Amino acid sequence: MSEVEAPSKPLEITESAENYLAELLSKQEVPDMGVRVFITQPGTPYAETCLAYCRPGEEDANDELVQLDKIKVFLEKNSLPFLDEAVVDFNPDRMGGQLTIKAPNAKMPKVSKDSPLGDQINYILYSDINPGLAAHGGEIKLIELTEDNVAVLQFGGGCQGCSAVDLTLKDGVEKTLLERLPELKGIRDVTDHTDKENAYYK
Repeated sequence: MSEVEAPSKPLEITESAENYLAELLSKQEVPDMGVRVFITQPGTPYAETCLAYCRPGEEDANDELVQLDKIKVFLEKNSLPFLDEAVVDFNPDRMGGQLTIKAPNAKMPKVSKDSPLGDQINYILYSDINPGLAAHGGEIKLIELTEDNVAVLQFGGGCQGCSAVDLTLKDGVEKTLLERLPELKGIRDVTDHTDKENAYYK
């Protein structure tokens, strides 16, 4: 388990949040208890950032340990790229206060030209393409990336069975992905467009 001296990236815990968590942990009466931060379904629109008590021995061997002045924080290894720039804060108020976790990259981590091609495709789909299709109740998912760098996509929601799907695929999605990712060789659609139950344009 790697240990770092200070809470460097990918996660910042403010002083007020650390004090609040330390107080909560002290009330549990479990020696050496820490907190564990992880993301469920990271890299998807359904990502949720979670913070949980972590008794000694409950941490994973691959977790990254961040030792703060007052508390131990375990970061799940698979969640690390998605916790980049995340901030845990505590805002006191008359009712006691609220602990907040802001993780701007939980649904999709930052990608660069060095990131795996699949991550770059997902990033463009979730950040640029799906928001436009959402108005029609549609979305596109990357099913797989073949060995010869062909992206296999599936249209869901209002895009499935839509008569405009060829136009969307060719003029929109394929053009955008191929222009922005030169190493991508092509696009394949595996959606069953004979099922028109949810189609936006029938």
